[in-house]
Amino acid sequence: MADVRADMVANVMEIYVTQGGQIEIGDTIVLLESMKMEIPVIAEEAGKVTRIAVSVGDVVQEGDLLVSITN
Repeated sequence: MADVRADMVANVMEIYVTQGGQIEIGDTIVLLESMKMEIPVIAEEAGKVTRIAVSVGDVVQEGDLLVSITN
C-alpha cells in the first residue's frame, strides 16, 4: 500500500481519480494550487485507489494524506 501525501501547504483544485479506480505510473492524481501555481501530483506507483482523503476546495498541509493506493 502506498500513501500519496501533500508536499506543501496547498488548495485541492481537482481530483482526477475515483475510489476503486486503477491508476498507472505517471497518471495525474490530484491538482493542487499554491501561491497561484498549479502543481499536479503524479502517481509514482500503479495500483488501485483505495481511499481518497481530500475533497475539492480542501486546504492541505505538508504531509497530509491525499490518496491511498494498493498494488
